[in-house]
Amino acid sequence: MKKFLFVALICNCLFSCATKDQVVYFNDVNSLEGHRNILDYETKIEKNDVLRINVSSSSINPDIVAPFQMNQQGGQSSGGAGGGQSLSLTGYLVSPEGTINFPVLGSINVLGLTRTEIQEQLEDQISDYVRDPVVDVRIVNFSVTVLGEVGSPGRVQVTDGRVTMPELLAMSGDISYTGKRQNIRVIRESNGVKSVGLIDMTEIDLFDSPYYYLKQNDIVYVEPTYARMKSAGFFGNPGAIIGLISSVIGLVFIFAR
Repeated sequence: MKKFLFVALICNCLFSCATKDQVVYFNDVNSLEGHRNILDYETKIEKNDVLRINVSSSSINPDIVAPFQMNQQGGQSSGGAGGGQSLSLTGYLVSPEGTINFPVLGSINVLGLTRTEIQEQLEDQISDYVRDPVVDVRIVNFSVTVLGEVGSPGRVQVTDGRVTMPELLAMSGDISYTGKRQNIRVIRESNGVKSVGLIDMTEIDLFDSPYYYLKQNDIVYVEPTYARMKSAGFFGNPGAIIGLISSVIGLVFIFAR
């Protein structure tokens, strides 16, 4: 009986504890020495994106670029408390055909282009009317949805147009101890077709994953651990079951004595 109780106690400890490799991020991180990342990564514009485009010039007269500016009164009046939703109403909505209607220039195709490519294209066309134009393009509605076992699940607004998986998790309060670090799902839609990718935060392979850089409207889901899923029931996990059996046998043994 003592041997059985000792074995049950050991099993209980094994089932209840997680290993270092299951918890620690970036195992074998030293092998990343000299690893080259994609430094010039830029998100490509998709349908229904909202772009904020500002045009300026080296001219001392700001009115010279006024014809190329969208009326920003609505955005300025709601800037203090309106948030991204109000600001997006004053941006350029990318149509289902992948175009925006830009002042003076008319319809401009932006689908599949990066912000830098759009800026260069607009600067080239506006230079026919304005000397040395400077164009700045931002994606107003760039956001990623985070669900599951993180500190603060919800919709994360990205202001600089680029975010990595580690950055997103940090912005969401990190993965909780009840979340799986090895099987993070990324649901992505491209040209109306959905795809699902897997990220393992415990391995350095994530730095080469196509899901390392997240795209606008991605959905990131952190699965709960087995113990978390079973915690709602009476028998929470294998460790609890073994513990219960051990307790019952121990009581039987005591009363039998």
